[in-house]
Amino acid sequence: MNALKNFQSELPDFIGDEVYSSYESAKVVILPIPYEVTTSYRKGCEHGPAELLDASYQLEYYDDELRCEPCFDLGIFTYQAIADTRKNPDLTPEMMLRETRATVKELLDDNKFVIALGGEHAITTGVVQGFLDFDNEPFTVVQIDAHTDLRQTFEGSEHNHACVMRRIMDLGLPSLPVAIRCLCKEEADLVAEKNIPVVWAWDIHQNPNWISEAIANISTEKVFLTIDLDGIDPSLIGGVGTPEPGGLDWYSTLKFLRQLFQQKTVIGCDVMELAPIQGTVVSEYTAAKLVYKLIGYWHEKNFS
Repeated sequence: MNALKNFQSELPDFIGDEVYSSYESAKVVILPIPYEVTTSYRKGCEHGPAELLDASYQLEYYDDELRCEPCFDLGIFTYQAIADTRKNPDLTPEMMLRETRATVKELLDDNKFVIALGGEHAITTGVVQGFLDFDNEPFTVVQIDAHTDLRQTFEGSEHNHACVMRRIMDLGLPSLPVAIRCLCKEEADLVAEKNIPVVWAWDIHQNPNWISEAIANISTEKVFLTIDLDGIDPSLIGGVGTPEPGGLDWYSTLKFLRQLFQQKTVIGCDVMELAPIQGTVVSEYTAAKLVYKLIGYWHEKNFS
């Protein structure tokens, strides 16, 4: 067995030491990726994984919606951080993508349900590549985000956080962008040209059937879920790199996610772009609770 798998992360364990599970017994692996190179507004998302994990110690084990304690049923292991620009500021996007891709593939080979924590959204390309290396069967990338992230390049890089879904498109995978409310003309033209089924934030707030219509636009059984936390309204999670008003509220987010897990096969997730705000813990705690809800919904679909 790879020695890394026996090495407990130097970061806090997700949801706390009392429910610590060994790598061998855990069904869920939390993969921190504190990488930040291309953020273009608020900096600090390289600290997001550590702060989210620290906040998770305040979560209750019992989920009042699901009426169970998913952490004990599944086992959750927090892997050591990879692609860590806090320790190695000279990391290039290419180095990050190689390490992320290889690590995700290794975890999937060991039959783990992987939830990656960023870090900037550019990381998702490497995460998705790891899933493709593991199983080349097509899947849809469901993207909760304020921005389409479909630029060909931005600020001189094709691996900028604003280009991640263009790179996913380059991999030949369909996508479902949800809660979008900010894009440039280049991206708007691409959405129209490729007929991308965008779920606009304004439509969410006036269409009571948006969830069923959104899920009906997913053409594959398997889904990878990427959540840029700026997809959530900043009144709930303001600690993000590029906040944008008008996003998903808490219960709309949970309703959509639960139905997505129930109706599709979610193969993995990531939660990106948490950039903590000094003097408040609201963003990191809400993000931690969102991660635990993802674990709970996966548990409900596969073990109930």
